[in-house]
Amino acid sequence: MNHPHTPWHDETDSAERRRAGRVSTLVSSAVNLALSLVQIVVGIWAHSAALVADGIHSLSDLVADFVVLFAGKHSGKGPDDDHQYGHQRYENAASLILGLLLLAVGGGMLYSSAHKFSHPEDIPSVHALALWIAALALVAKESLFRYMLAVAKRVRSSMLVANAWHARSDAASSLVVGAGVAGNLLGYPILDPVAALVVGLLVGKMGWRFAWDALHDLMDRAASEEDVAAIRATLLATPGIIGVHDLRTRKMGDLILVDVHLEVDGNINVYQAHAITEDAQQRVIRLHPVLDVMTHIDPAEHYSKQAMPQTG
Repeated sequence: MNHPHTPWHDETDSAERRRAGRVSTLVSSAVNLALSLVQIVVGIWAHSAALVADGIHSLSDLVADFVVLFAGKHSGKGPDDDHQYGHQRYENAASLILGLLLLAVGGGMLYSSAHKFSHPEDIPSVHALALWIAALALVAKESLFRYMLAVAKRVRSSMLVANAWHARSDAASSLVVGAGVAGNLLGYPILDPVAALVVGLLVGKMGWRFAWDALHDLMDRAASEEDVAAIRATLLATPGIIGVHDLRTRKMGDLILVDVHLEVDGNINVYQAHAITEDAQQRVIRLHPVLDVMTHIDPAEHYSKQAMPQTG
């Protein structure tokens, strides 16, 4: 087995990803802190359960941002005695925590909304200021989503992509909250807790998706069919590689670990076969998001038969 190589994800690239992750997450933290304080305070004053729920949602985002910062710091560590492939799975763990956090927040919103439905006569009319704050939150969160997604795509981080779409779910929830507050102002008080209920469902669905995907990655989920096909093509294009079989992959954060059997001419010596497989490994790591390639050399059946001595 070779030691992990990092041409596709070299030290400069890794440092840029960590730096971009810190900056974008700090921006997200500042926005969410300001929004949550404004939404909760105004929501309580304006008697809007939906706005308060959205404020709590924004506050949960702040906690999620700190989880992302923690994971981003630790996932960049190199291999050590306990983690010989590095620490990239901190990102998977962070996505799992994000998902569970969203599930918990969504469940709390559903419970609160259900309680309001049991006593509809107690639902108060909201103040018009709540509508303006909901509109402000919508604009801020949509802008935050576009900024964070652009950064995530630039540095190719699935964890930052997940956090960006988290911000987009916030924008969707703020849109629903605005509709609920507007309905309340138009004389339909029940629409405010209805909006809170919808927000809870949106948050819960997003949390389930993040948690489920992260759990599969932590259980050694294979890379996508497209990635596997591309890796196979690169191996087969390597001079000296006659065939490929038993190609297996598993995710490690944003990267992929590969195990593969490579078929070479059975007549060449060990040094030549080793050079060919080294070339194949380097090509895969350079061209794809692969952390390491473990290879096993097999003599190609056709060439082996040619090399067999004739009897009789």
